[in-house]
Amino acid sequence: MEFLDIPIFDDDFYKMLFRFCLNLFFLTIIIKFLYYKNSKRKDYLFTYYMISIIVFFLCFTLKKYNLDIGMALGLFAIFGIIRYRTDAIAIKEMTYLFIVIGVSVINSLANKKMSYSEILIANTLIIFVLTILEKFWHLKHEISKKITYENIENVKPENYSLLKLDLEKKTGLTINRVTIGDLDLLKNTSKVTIYYYNGKL
Repeated sequence: MEFLDIPIFDDDFYKMLFRFCLNLFFLTIIIKFLYYKNSKRKDYLFTYYMISIIVFFLCFTLKKYNLDIGMALGLFAIFGIIRYRTDAIAIKEMTYLFIVIGVSVINSLANKKMSYSEILIANTLIIFVLTILEKFWHLKHEISKKITYENIENVKPENYSLLKLDLEKKTGLTINRVTIGDLDLLKNTSKVTIYYYNGKL
């Protein structure tokens, strides 16, 4: 049965629904239980979920036009270099973005040459490696944050330890290092960049 030369329903609907649920299940493990639990950054949850869901449906739709390999590579090229105008994506967040896109592409583009067992194993292995890296190896990710600092006396080289200590008290973070940027002598302020592990301001 068709409407305006477009089928109202076909058997691919059940395949799409099953794969979407499967994809969403693995994405939730990656985004919610691995990424968010370790980073505590809610600002990327929306981005990761929506980009991965859109990529899934985009791939599944275009799959019918035999654009599998070229289209998948195009998506990796486009999304792999995404930069938001308001803020640059940190390396770890960019890596997770690449992962959720990759998982969505795998789950949507798999054809008859790839069994559901292989799809499940591929997803499971990705999550397994992520779990090892996040939970057991405790790999630290250095984060940077630019701050306007008001005590310009502490930006002198001889007062570096005082600067670092003052910033730690004000931010509540354990700071690895601090770099000095532009000085505003009229406002008695300085732009400083702090570097710290796995935290959030």
